[in-house]
Amino acid sequence: MPADRIYNVLFLCTGNSARSILGEALLNHVGNAEFQAFSAGSQPKGQVHPLTLQVLAEADIPTEGLRSKAWDEFAGPGAPRMDFVFTVCDNAAGETCPIWPGQPMTAHWGIEDPAAVEGPEFKRKAAFEEALRFMRNRIAAFVSLPHATIDRMVLGSKLRGIGAMDGASSKSGGAA
Repeated sequence: MPADRIYNVLFLCTGNSARSILGEALLNHVGNAEFQAFSAGSQPKGQVHPLTLQVLAEADIPTEGLRSKAWDEFAGPGAPRMDFVFTVCDNAAGETCPIWPGQPMTAHWGIEDPAAVEGPEFKRKAAFEEALRFMRNRIAAFVSLPHATIDRMVLGSKLRGIGAMDGASSKSGGAA
């Protein structure tokens, strides 16, 4: 992969309201202008979960422009060509994804769904903060990889290893 370009990264989840949005916002925040992140869902909720926006704002990560959208937006003509596609929920990892132009590198980085946590507000917010922490760790490992010079097979192995980091959901670590 060429060293002097911006890499497009797509984070996929079913609802595109929490984990994939966290990935998009975080990578755009820390990607050192080397990455442009996007997110989408197979069955988007149509709105970003309020706790997603709250924990991002509290972490001083910009939330402007974040929206829940369908993955079809990134599979058609005129869509940005993806270099990397990461599924972040086990449901999306098991679904048949569109054929992404350009054969991007894929990996599954499953994180438990914070939106599924029930109970008092503090418990639900803590689940979103934990998901943000796990996503931050994965993205830090991802951006530190030598993308431009690493062999595609080695890169694929490293991406799957990132998916198996602390906080991985039960199906993490395999190819998307």
